[in-house]
Amino acid sequence: MLEECPDWQVVAEASTGRDAVRLALEHQPDVAVLDIGMPLLSGVEATRQIARHCPHTRVLILSMYSNEAYVTQTLQAGAKGYLLKDAAHSELTRAVTLVGEGKSYLSPAVATFLHDERVRSLVGRGVADRYDLLSEREREIFQLVAEGRSNKEIAEVLCLATSTVETHRAHIMEKLNVHSAAEIVLYAVRKGVVH
Repeated sequence: MLEECPDWQVVAEASTGRDAVRLALEHQPDVAVLDIGMPLLSGVEATRQIARHCPHTRVLILSMYSNEAYVTQTLQAGAKGYLLKDAAHSELTRAVTLVGEGKSYLSPAVATFLHDERVRSLVGRGVADRYDLLSEREREIFQLVAEGRSNKEIAEVLCLATSTVETHRAHIMEKLNVHSAAEIVLYAVRKGVVH
């Protein structure tokens, strides 16, 4: 649909969160449209990294999830818009246009519950829970552990030594107060990092 708009050019497509960050760094697009549930790096973490390393690029989340946890996490990470996947073509083009202009866009269903004072206070507070204590690298490793990858596999994906992954994994467990890979998976599901 985006390629049909004559004033826009789609410069890249990514199938994983890590690829989305890499391609954003490479192409420096005005707008990056991301999903929440991407392999190797969640949409929330990809948003956080793009916002940090490509401040010119504005992130629009396009997701089927409309619950407050996903919305608050992506807004805290730096997303400028949140659009539900069932949106009409005209709503998608409007959202991309507004986000590209530096404005915010929220699907009406999402905007409704953001009026809730409790949700606004979570967004403003910054650290909503222990997960926010994890470093960028720890969040990457956290997701890969939650996806069931071994320390060796994680080391290969991230180009790290296995011992470095083990150290990060120990720090993650300490910061989150979890004691096994199974508890990491449960925590990740509750956070919406994996589905």
